[in-house]
Amino acid sequence: MKTLKGIQTDTYTLEDLAGPLNDVEKKFAPKKIYVAGTLPIPLPGPRSAVIGSRKASPEGIKASVDITRTLVKAGVVVVSGLAEGIDTSAHKTAIDEGGNTIAVLGTPLNRFYPQKNLQLQQIIMRHHLAISQFPIGYPIQPKNFVIRNRLMALISDASIIVEARDSSGSLHQGWEALRLGRPLFIRRSIVNDKSLKWPKTMLEYGALELRNPEEILDFLPLSGRILKVAQ
Repeated sequence: MKTLKGIQTDTYTLEDLAGPLNDVEKKFAPKKIYVAGTLPIPLPGPRSAVIGSRKASPEGIKASVDITRTLVKAGVVVVSGLAEGIDTSAHKTAIDEGGNTIAVLGTPLNRFYPQKNLQLQQIIMRHHLAISQFPIGYPIQPKNFVIRNRLMALISDASIIVEARDSSGSLHQGWEALRLGRPLFIRRSIVNDKSLKWPKTMLEYGALELRNPEEILDFLPLSGRILKVAQ
């Protein structure tokens, strides 16, 4: 166990964090995961990723707030990638609603991207959990953020795409969730957006249309170990 500017950090395997893995999960799991925060290990559950566009619309932000509130009320840990837009909204809403959140970083734990989320990342590292598969000193590259989407899919029992264009990085996580056999939800208004090609394709591969946030709860292991941490 180490400290990073007064923040407790440690190194684990994915099995340490999420429990036993099947052969497919083992194939895609990173060898080491660097962790900063106060959530217990193994991680409390259930866990659902709430992800989407960095340049989110007002409608998308409102939807992410509504979805996150529903998850927190049911005791679900909210997972996201600490990017601008939908990710930031999900983390902040989970914290504001008294829930727990996990940030999966595309940078080492001692780096902050975007810089405007420095304070939010520090809050998560002190009172929730931030995880990264990139060790201190690892160079920051665009591909790292695609790689971290795989880890986010691996630790989440389900993933929800709130809003995304055809070129959005969130689609990488969507495909990873489907590859792993995890539930993937796409918000209904996005499914109905005729300008987008990806929702129809993902639905053909098993994604689910999300009409009401409470539908997610039917696909989560709510009988699992749920922890409420006082903020």
